[in-house]
Amino acid sequence: MAAVAQPEVSAWRPRIPGVVEVFHAHFTEYAYPMHVHDAWTLLIVDDGAVRYDLDRHEHGTPHDTVSLLPPHVPHNGSPATPQGFRKRVLYLDASHLGNELIGPAVDGPDLRDPVLRLRVGQLHGALSRPGDELEAESRLALVGERLRGHLRRRAADAHRTHRPDPVLARSLRELLDEHIADGLALAEAGRVLHAHPAHLVRAFSTAYGLPPHQYLTSRRVGRARRLLLDGRSPGEVAAATGFCDQAHLTRHFKKLVGVTPGRYRLSAR
Repeated sequence: MAAVAQPEVSAWRPRIPGVVEVFHAHFTEYAYPMHVHDAWTLLIVDDGAVRYDLDRHEHGTPHDTVSLLPPHVPHNGSPATPQGFRKRVLYLDASHLGNELIGPAVDGPDLRDPVLRLRVGQLHGALSRPGDELEAESRLALVGERLRGHLRRRAADAHRTHRPDPVLARSLRELLDEHIADGLALAEAGRVLHAHPAHLVRAFSTAYGLPPHQYLTSRRVGRARRLLLDGRSPGEVAAATGFCDQAHLTRHFKKLVGVTPGRYRLSAR
């Protein structure tokens, strides 16, 4: 008799407002019984498929969809293919999706939206990397905005919120410039500038061609280059420029400069 493959799971609580838990799992035979969550369940399947019942209606999750299961509504889940399924899940609180959207989510939990699917995957990537909290917040803001657009069926209203806002974009840029080393949470920027985080990201990206987290990272790398040329060690530079450690600095520095900080420092004349 063939051995039953053991589940592979990882779970953590990131330091991102609104995210209750991140859960990655690979199940081959396990079936969830009917249960409820007190948070929104945002699910993508990377391999295989899941079959589940929500509000007494059967649904499926092929890997090109995003499934959004509302809180307090019973559902189950089981593999829909012989090889099981590999999934990535975010549990979100009501700060991104309010209880008034539960009804629309029950009516259509599986969203065929390639852009949303891509963004949810990018969000998981950012959540998996220590030090990329601002990127995760930015990506979560856009994911939440797109989910609300689907559930409210207000494409026209959503389109109007994307109008350019250069004054707000400049204000956010100046605020980021003031917090290069210590960083700035997107929610705090929203409070200071009296704007919704999603609108901040949209306005900044439209005005400058890149999202706030990439702008902040590029400013940090620019400052790191100057400090490295002053002869300071990569470890010291990482701490002085807002990176969580030397590895975090190295990853972004090499991506933007093409060489590691150590090699860059040695190349200085």
